[in-house]
Parts: sequence; C-alpha cells; structure tokens
Amino acid sequence: MKKIFSWNRVERGNTCLRPMAYLTLAIALSACAKVNDPSLTVRHDPDLPAPELKTTSYNQERNLYWGDLHVHSALSFDAYTMGVRTFPDDAWRYMKGETIQHGGGYTIRAKRPLDFGAVTDHSEYLGVARYMAGDEADKNPAGEALQSSRPINIAWQFFLTAMLRVSSDEAKAEAFGVPGMDQVNRTAWQEILDAAERHNQPGQFTTLIGYEWTSMPEAQNLHRNVIYRSDAVPDLPYSSLDSQNPEDLWNALDEQRAMGMDSFAIPHNGNASNGLMYDDFSYDGSALTPEYAEQRMRNEPISEILQVKGGSETHPELSPDDEFADFGIYDVPLKTSGGKQKNEGGYVRDALRAGLELSHRAKLNPYRFGFIGSTDGHNSSSPTEEDNYHGKLPILDGSAGVRMGVSMMIPDSENRGLQWHAMGLAAVWAEENTRASLFDAMRRKETYATSGPRIGLRFFAGWQLESADLNNADVLKAAYAGGVPMCGELRGDSSSESPVFLVMAAKDPDGANLDRIQVIKGWVDANGDSHERIYNIAADSSREIAEDGSLAAVGNTVDVANASYTNSIGTPTLQASWRDPDFDPSIEAFYYARAIEIPTPAWTTYDAKLLGIEAPEPASIQERAISSAIWYAPQIEAQ
Repeated sequence: MKKIFSWNRVERGNTCLRPMAYLTLAIALSACAKVNDPSLTVRHDPDLPAPELKTTSYNQERNLYWGDLHVHSALSFDAYTMGVRTFPDDAWRYMKGETIQHGGGYTIRAKRPLDFGAVTDHSEYLGVARYMAGDEADKNPAGEALQSSRPINIAWQFFLTAMLRVSSDEAKAEAFGVPGMDQVNRTAWQEILDAAERHNQPGQFTTLIGYEWTSMPEAQNLHRNVIYRSDAVPDLPYSSLDSQNPEDLWNALDEQRAMGMDSFAIPHNGNASNGLMYDDFSYDGSALTPEYAEQRMRNEPISEILQVKGGSETHPELSPDDEFADFGIYDVPLKTSGGKQKNEGGYVRDALRAGLELSHRAKLNPYRFGFIGSTDGHNSSSPTEEDNYHGKLPILDGSAGVRMGVSMMIPDSENRGLQWHAMGLAAVWAEENTRASLFDAMRRKETYATSGPRIGLRFFAGWQLESADLNNADVLKAAYAGGVPMCGELRGDSSSESPVFLVMAAKDPDGANLDRIQVIKGWVDANGDSHERIYNIAADSSREIAEDGSLAAVGNTVDVANASYTNSIGTPTLQASWRDPDFDPSIEAFYYARAIEIPTPAWTTYDAKLLGIEAPEPASIQERAISSAIWYAPQIEAQ
C-alpha cells in the first residue's frame, strides 16, 4: 500500500521569496571577472524571414498539434526582476517562429513554429514589477550584468530590492489594497488579452488565454496553469494571494464556468511539490471524498509531466525496475534550505497507481488525468531544443557560461541552471487548430507529452482491433470505431480476454530515430495494493525482444567532443499490435505508451562544445514521448 502522508499546514505563507539567501549568493558572485562568453552572440541568421505558418483543415480522425501552455513574459514578477523585458506579444511571436530579444541582450528564435500556445504569467503581482521599476522599465539588467565586469551583480541588486519591497506587508497592502495598484493588475491582464486576439489565427496558430496560479505553501510547488476555452474570461485572474488551497481555485473556476467562462487548471512539475501534488489527503489534511474526486477531475483533466524543472513521470526510487526512469530528475527543494524532496505523491505514475488504490479502497479516484508537456520558460519563449537552448531565467542561466559555471563559480548544488532541462511540449490530437477544438481535445485528454522532439504517437485499445489494422489505410477510422484513444476507458467481464493495443510512433522529421516503444501497465490486486510493469513491445529489426521481455540497448552514436550524433541506429517508425500477456479481467488497470529515441547530445554537451570545455555527464540523453493512459475496469454489475 502507499504510505499515508500528511503535513502541518499551519502558518501557510508564500515563502518562495528568500531574499537573504539570494543576497549571500549575490555578494559571492559580484567579485567575478568580466564575462567572455561566446553564447552571448546570436546563433541564427537575424535576417531570416518569419516562417509561413502551416494551415490545416478539419479532420475527423484528428490532426496532431504542437504547443506550449506554460510561458511567462516580463509581466511575471520573477521574470521581470530576473531581466526579462519581452511581453505577451513577443511570446506569441516566438511561438510563431519569429525572432525576439533574450534578457541576456541577444536575439533568439525557435527552429520551427508551434501550432498553439498560452502566455501564463503569474497572477500574483501581475505587472507589478514593471510598474515598480518606473523609469528603469526600459533597462535590461540581465544583459548589462552578463556583459559587465561584475557579472549579474547589477541585476541581482535590482531583483533583491524589488523582492524585499514586495515581500513586505506594506508593499502587499499597497499592491492589492489600493485601487491604483489594482489597476496595474488589470492593465497587465488586458495586455495579455489584447495580444492574444492580435495573434490568434484560427486554422494556422491558436492563442489560448490563461495564467498561472502560484500556490507555494512552505515553498512546496502546487502551481496550476488555468486555460480558458474562449475569450470569455474574468476581469482578473484568481490568485494564490486570495487562497493557496487548490480547492478554492476549483470553486472559483466552477463559479466562472456557471457564468459561461469554461476553463480547466493544469498542475505542473509535481516533482517539486514534496509529495503534495497527488497526496492521499486534501489540502487541509482531511480525507478525500467522492465530491473532491469529481471536482478535481472536472477542473484538472490533464497534468504537465515534462518541463524545464524536470520530468514528473516517475522516479528511480518509485520505479526501480524501469531502466528509463532516471530521466529529467529534479528532486531538490525549491526552497533554499531543506532536505530531499518526498517523491511519493509527486510523480504521475505513482498518482495513477494511487488512484487505483483509492478506487479499490474508497470507490473514488481523483487521479484519472491525461499527460502534456510544456516548458515554464520565463524568457517569453519555449526553450525545448537541446542545440538551441537559452535557459529559463536570464540572470540565473541566461548564457552558456553562466549555466556551465564558467563565467561564474557557482557550486553545482546551487546552480539551478545546470539542473534544469530543455523540455517539454504539449501534443494534442484535435479536429482543427482552433481554441474550441484544442480545448475540447484536452478536456477529453487525447493528449501526450514529449521532452521536446516532435515524435508522433498514437495509442488505441479495443477488442475489435486486430494486427491487420496497422496495415490498413483506414486504420485510424477503424481504431476510433472499434476502440478508444488515449484516456479512453474499456470495460470487460469475467470472460474478457486482453483487449488489443495499437501503438504507432514516428520520429521527429528533423530529429533522431526511435529506439523502442514500451507499454507501462499499472494495476491493483485483490488486496488493494498497486503494482507496475514495463513491457517492451517494438524495436528496430536488428534487435529482438527476449522471452523475458528484455531488450538490448540500442547503442550510442553521440560524438561528445563535436556534440553530434548519427541516425545509423534505431528506426524512423515503429508500430505494434499487442495484447497484455498478464491480463486479468477481474482487476482494474491503466496502460500508457512511451516512445523513446536513440541517444542524442544533451544541451550541456552543446554548451560545452561552444565554451571549449569538457562536457559533464550525462553527455547524452534519450528523449521521449509519453501518452495519456487508457483505463480498463471490470464491468459494473447492475444493482
């Protein structure tokens, strides 16, 4: 059984701001020498014209759309004080493939445009940092500091001054008790709404309106991104200054929905929640109820599992038999002091298993959600490309020299930039590229996450599906007619055999070959204990899956010194028709698919080559796509 965990929620305060600890670090950094960092130069052709956006038409069998639902601009307090000077217009321009300014003083652009995106600035102190800066609003402290003789000291001083002011009771009262400051928030919110309308191009590029609700009790991450179906939105976003309790956020969204403002919330990076994101108890420590489960699933149909602050699929301590569990691990606390994060309750596979246990024990399940990825980029950008990585926050990791500890001597344990990752993306199967269609697809959870590459992935299950379907031109029509897609549910009886699972994966057209496809199964036994197992179900023709289910490693072509690789191993496409050899029709289970690439260079390897230093380990990574789960349950008997 999962261990029951509770915590003391007395004196909850938003303690994400730790000025004195940062002040100590700033003093230590201020004595560094002048930066000589080649990554501060432009890595692309600044005269390259903006790409032509792809136009797609309505498709009953769904089109695949790529997006980022977690991007911050300078309207976010932390982004502005960390040197960002680009705004919602710039964020959507970046997503559309255009060039924008990085806080470090150089220009950035993505190699390919996205299909949709949301600017999710923090609702807390929205626009306040820019307002407080006053006459300094046009200055770029990160760019100035990164190229000064005292790296980042100037920007840190600005950051600390603003932090100390806004973290004080007087500043909070000023910011949220005075009508004039309330207008600052409204002005910033309207700026987001206006930019969303300017850049929304149905059929080509979709802007989704949203914000981040930033609950941080005891510096434990309970953040959610709220996404709206249309431009019917509230006058102001709901803030954790109103309440840090997720249930209060859901109440607010339920009320807005009743007024025609449809939305949902997306939990993100549960790996930094210290086990609270998918806990066995509600926020106040009380037992979970069916009403809680219904409200949570109504308001949180999907969860973010891959982003800059790591992967939240699973952890090696939670999944010791999963050879690919050690990926994107970020289990250090967000607070500046304290021990290792509690993993149980912070990862989605563990949450799906917990949901099965709750279903068995208490006839409720608040954790039947789908998966997406998004970046949490704070440069008005989506930093997903390993060979084009530009960090999360300008002052902390705005250049290769800063990230790699060459321009500044920062202990690895304190260097958050070195611990962050270039990922992830939201993949959505929707009929068309519009707000309503994308939102509805996410509501029904026909989504998956990738760590950055645009790996195509489809996953179906049903008893009417056969292996011949994979070679049929109408395979998708047959799959929808005879089965269920990602996050669908199947019900069987005591005579049921295993349903057929169809999995189809294709490499990123501009990326690496595929290593394998796996199916991850979780189930609960008669005693209510949950289990998991990983099945290798497809690989390239040069390797065979052994009788015990094992599969030899694909190999590694990465040339670390040159930060390169070749597609001489692996395969461009994989597909499989699979039945669960351990299927038991009497037990509840979930299944999800994982497509894994061959090894490619990590962003640290590209940065090391640029700086002429030795690349740290791991020098290569295996990027991946992770589908939302399909659920099986025994047929409910008539009462």
